[in-house]
Amino acid sequence: MKLCVIGTGYVGLVAGTCLAEMGNTVICVDKNEQKLKLLEKGIIPIYEPGLETLILENLKENRLSFSSNIDDAVKNSDVCFIAVGTPPKKDGSADLSAVFDVAESIAKSMNNYKVVVNKSTVPIGTCEKIAEIIKKHTAFEFDVVSNPEFLKQGAAVQDFLHPDRVIIGANSSKAFKIMDEIYSSFLRTGNPIIQMDIKSAEMTKYASNAFLALKISYANEIANICECVGANAEMVRRGMCADKRIGKKFLFAGLGYGGSCFPKDVKALISVAKNNGYSAEILTATDNINLRQRYIFINKILKRYKGNIKNKHFALWGLAFKPETNDMREAPSINIIEELTKSGAAISAFDPKAMETAKKIFGNKISYANSPYEALKNADALILATEWNEFQNPDFEIIKSSLNEPVIFDGRNQYNEEMLKEKGFEYHCVGKK
Repeated sequence: MKLCVIGTGYVGLVAGTCLAEMGNTVICVDKNEQKLKLLEKGIIPIYEPGLETLILENLKENRLSFSSNIDDAVKNSDVCFIAVGTPPKKDGSADLSAVFDVAESIAKSMNNYKVVVNKSTVPIGTCEKIAEIIKKHTAFEFDVVSNPEFLKQGAAVQDFLHPDRVIIGANSSKAFKIMDEIYSSFLRTGNPIIQMDIKSAEMTKYASNAFLALKISYANEIANICECVGANAEMVRRGMCADKRIGKKFLFAGLGYGGSCFPKDVKALISVAKNNGYSAEILTATDNINLRQRYIFINKILKRYKGNIKNKHFALWGLAFKPETNDMREAPSINIIEELTKSGAAISAFDPKAMETAKKIFGNKISYANSPYEALKNADALILATEWNEFQNPDFEIIKSSLNEPVIFDGRNQYNEEMLKEKGFEYHCVGKK
């Protein structure tokens, strides 16, 4: 099938590439000419395992192309995917201006029946507004579909090609049939395609992300209580996860969640509720606990030095909000760096993929190491902020000999406390006294 994906950000680029991998002919559209030239060479602006290889393969097979001409892309496509950003406004609501601009552009370029698929994360009722905009600018028939994405950064390609489920929200059997054809390979492998009304599909995206965010905040709340009463949060987690009703995922205590989805979607759902006269107390608490968790960890560091870290030097391992990405949006490392440097400390940071991203945020406010061990030189303590695999089993003898004092602040509970004590380290983590 002939498709166009408008927007080559994280969602659009992954979706367009994977739809091409599934045998469709896909045109990815973006306004940024420089970005498009790089993409045509297989040079991508994000780090996502496996994506670069797929882009190069599908460019070679002529299933994937990049263009700035939205008019031409729409005219030569049966289905148009909207995958532009919906950043949060100051009040937490989603900024839908890009979505509506694209909807108008699609309408003005229509030359026959089209299915317009929204993949951007949008408040409930947005697809209705998209339909209203399109009706104003075209006489051609069309259907609007909600097809939310559930991609985890660091595993997005795998998630798209092997999803837990595909959600299709539509109001016509014709649109459902076309969407089933696009995702037909999932039907063969048994992955469920769940059909529903449009508003329910829009709500499913927010409800899913907010629930996962809730689990993370709950785990951190329990960990904080564990510290107060002398319990071990890791042992409590294991006991909870053995219950099949609860499950093993998203219950790790640490620095909380970050990235472009959970913080934004929780705030947006709170805003949707408020605008409809409902106070979303659980979601509000989820958001507050997540932000507070970072400062609880920062206060551990300050408390260790009796509130005075002026001229202290910290090595920081991990800048991205999670492993396997270079994304630093809403990353806990940002809060840690801002608070510690504000109090007079120096930071030497290392991350396997997010160094260039960090330089755009902090400039020369911190120093950037070429390796994890280089960051340790003359540092007073090590702070672990992101649980990259290469940080899991480091050489603790090198760490100890490099630091001025053998002190580790572990924001991800990654290391074995007893082992570190035997090696002479002072170890601070989350959820233990």
